[in-house]
Amino acid sequence: MVTSSRTLAVLGPTNTGKTHYAIERMLAHRTGIIGLPLRLLAREVYDKIVALRGPSVVALVTGEERIVPPRAQYWVCTVEAMPEGTGADFVAVDEIQLCADPERGHVFTNRLLNARGLHETQFLGSHTMRGAISAMVPEAEFIGRERMSQLSYMGPKKISKMPPRSAIVGFSVDNVYAIAELLRRQKGGAAVVMGALSPRTRNAQVDLYQNGDVDYLVATDAIGMGLNLDINHVAFSSLTKFDGRRMRGLAPNELAQIAGRAGRGMSHGTFGVTGEAPDLPDEVAQAIMDHRFTPIRKLEWRNDRLQFGSAEALISSLETRPQDEWLAPAREADDLIALKTLSAQADIRARLDDARAVQLLWDVCRVPDFRGISPAEHAGLLESIFLDLHSHGRLADDWLARQIRRLDRTDGDIDTLSKRLAYIRTWTYVAQRKGWVDDESHWRGATRAVEDRLSDALHGALTQRFVDRRTSVLLRRLKQKEAMVAEVNDTGDVTVEGEFVGRLEGFRFIQDKGSSGAEAKAIGQASLQALSPHFHLKADRFYNAPDTEIDFTEQGGLMWGEQAVGKLVAGDDPLKPRAQAFVDEAAGDEVAQKVQRRLQHFIDRKVATLFEPLLNLQKDDALTGMARGFGFRMIEAFGVLPRAEVAQEVKDLDQDARGALRKHGIRFGQFTIFMPLLLKPAPTRLRLVLWSLAQGLSEFPESPPPGLVTVPSGKDVPQAHHTMAGYRAAGERAIRIDMLERLADMLRSEDSRGGFEAKADMLSITGMTLEQFADLMQGLGYKAERGEREKQRAAPEVQPEPATQEPTPAEPQAEAADTSPEAPQEAPEAAAEAQPQPAAAEAATEAPETEVFYVFTWAGRAGRGDRPQGRKGPGKEARGKPGKGKRPPRKGKPDGERGAKTYTAKPQKKDRIDPDNPFAAALMGLKDKS
Repeated sequence: MVTSSRTLAVLGPTNTGKTHYAIERMLAHRTGIIGLPLRLLAREVYDKIVALRGPSVVALVTGEERIVPPRAQYWVCTVEAMPEGTGADFVAVDEIQLCADPERGHVFTNRLLNARGLHETQFLGSHTMRGAISAMVPEAEFIGRERMSQLSYMGPKKISKMPPRSAIVGFSVDNVYAIAELLRRQKGGAAVVMGALSPRTRNAQVDLYQNGDVDYLVATDAIGMGLNLDINHVAFSSLTKFDGRRMRGLAPNELAQIAGRAGRGMSHGTFGVTGEAPDLPDEVAQAIMDHRFTPIRKLEWRNDRLQFGSAEALISSLETRPQDEWLAPAREADDLIALKTLSAQADIRARLDDARAVQLLWDVCRVPDFRGISPAEHAGLLESIFLDLHSHGRLADDWLARQIRRLDRTDGDIDTLSKRLAYIRTWTYVAQRKGWVDDESHWRGATRAVEDRLSDALHGALTQRFVDRRTSVLLRRLKQKEAMVAEVNDTGDVTVEGEFVGRLEGFRFIQDKGSSGAEAKAIGQASLQALSPHFHLKADRFYNAPDTEIDFTEQGGLMWGEQAVGKLVAGDDPLKPRAQAFVDEAAGDEVAQKVQRRLQHFIDRKVATLFEPLLNLQKDDALTGMARGFGFRMIEAFGVLPRAEVAQEVKDLDQDARGALRKHGIRFGQFTIFMPLLLKPAPTRLRLVLWSLAQGLSEFPESPPPGLVTVPSGKDVPQAHHTMAGYRAAGERAIRIDMLERLADMLRSEDSRGGFEAKADMLSITGMTLEQFADLMQGLGYKAERGEREKQRAAPEVQPEPATQEPTPAEPQAEAADTSPEAPQEAPEAAAEAQPQPAAAEAATEAPETEVFYVFTWAGRAGRGDRPQGRKGPGKEARGKPGKGKRPPRKGKPDGERGAKTYTAKPQKKDRIDPDNPFAAALMGLKDKS
């Protein structure tokens, strides 16, 4: 006897056992279908039923997963994947209030209107659907269920104050990851649950939370759809979400759906807000606690009676408006957008010649955009699928294999793995479509295997990033107020209770790079507490360490071996810098003062040793008047003064004052006034640091490597940097001050008016090529003129007379025998061969070699006080007067220049005979005879 079908609407808030009741009722029938809102929840229900009835009679059908045994009796599906026309005894649709959802509501409305079981139908959801169900399903019976536990509002709460067993809800992937990262730092870690995760990854993350490995869960609103977890408190990090088209505020009933996850069974739960989410208004919070919400007045609807005669007819049927006042037209979904895009293309439109082709195009357009790419890019993928299916009836195996193989990689970070999972979901969905591939079971297995590997890799990446067992251990020990043991190895690595927490560098604890914010505070608190004895022992060793173990860096840092222990800061006197110690506050004042005193002793002794000439100059009370004033200028300049800056002061010094200053090692050079002892590498390095401190520079110039006569001048390097380094910039290079003065001494012997050439010893002391030397001289105020001339050959050696030369056994006198009268004459052919003709001799003569030279004359471009003081030069201290004592250029000298006139030195004419020319040798013999 067949009984009449019964339709039930089981309505109530969360934690009322609605889904559990539906499962029990389904298993009481011979066959049944239950539609669930998420594939994650479908997988959870599938596993429960398999545990009760075995896998041979339970089917799982979602967009990306299809497990259908031959004797399937119970079907667990997502609402979109619910099969039609199976004639099941029992049909249930969970979360029926999603009929009002702007994105998926039309699918739930269709099930409300059309899905029926032969014996029993159940619609599970919120009380807000009572009016709509009464209007659309008049035969429905209503069963109300009460929440088994109380739900209370706790208001705002910081994440750092969040109680254990809490779930924090975000509404974007970035928001979820940011919260999980914060929880890792502050609380030791969090599990992550999102709708975009694969069931395998989601279950592994839930296990972390359920097993107690972490006390916190970060999730999207996916947890509001029936996932049963041990959650005591739910906190909203935001009250707005992006619904696919726009940002909008969450309605009270949506907040209640998520908040209701707190409390399970008879355990009470709480909810609140955190982060940037504002406090809930009192009326909203009270409505959530009382489960009173505005009834749903409109259900999303899209026509399911489609016309496939043409693409236009299909689009028109999809856009048909509802006639019932309870129904509202659904907004344009992604599948309809794809249909309009593809049907407008000429190559596809030409193939839509029958209803079967239009039906195929519609099926292809319903492939979800799991990847979240642009509509145009998604349409491009759908086009390739449609063309293959229309032309060949199947997707090409090699093409599909390439798409799957490209995603079968488990390297990369969380975002990369998540994208690959989203991409493989597309091919998993395609492989589930009946008739689209040759071997459905093979491709389902292939895509499932790739998804499982990616899921495991993503779970590992999420755990590695968002779960910090070290912080969890330390926090537990701090809460328990137990004494912790710290160990420091030879390299400074610090471990507390066996967990690596950072490094001890000098007297500062440097946390592990992976820690920051509240996590760093927790680690620092635990670590410094355990490190206190180590600080005192290390401070004693440092105080008794010799100066040879301490040094300063070119940026003013103070080092003990390879450990930074302080830095130099400017003092009241440039020659008395202050030492600032790097000591953690937790080490205590005693340790800090001991380290600071030792560093001050070190730098005071270093200044006294390296700047002894300056300090003696500072203490010399015998200096008076101009000499004393000039001495202070030298002290302020750290022993190096460009002469151009103090030209008038130097001029005003009398000979006694200069003599008194020279006794302190001051040299009055042509370009620089300096103390040669302070140009050594060690004083130079310290001078740059002290000068930089006095100037208040943020980045100190570095001293050049020791031993270099010249260094690149640098386009943007100020001259003051070169001066403090002991160099003078001239052209593209800077020359050492003392070597420049040696060069200036050489230039004094040259006629700077008539012009002179660079000599070998000038190039030697500068270590430059001729071209570099010319650039240097131009930088010093000279004019350089380049020229070329014939290179002078060395004079041939004079050979002894053949008649008087005694032959030796080692060197027979062959040439003498050939030219003597008694020697036999050669044959005419041999003579002609031995003696080349004039044309051949001319061809054999080598082309004259040339050499480059420069003539330097004073151009007057140097600063005041830098003018050369060479013989008859323009300097005031040159001997003689300008214009007198002129003499013509020396013979053999290159072209010179004086004023507007040019003097040309012509080379002497010399008779040069090529010793290798036999004809010339004969002429030489005739000349000797005459």
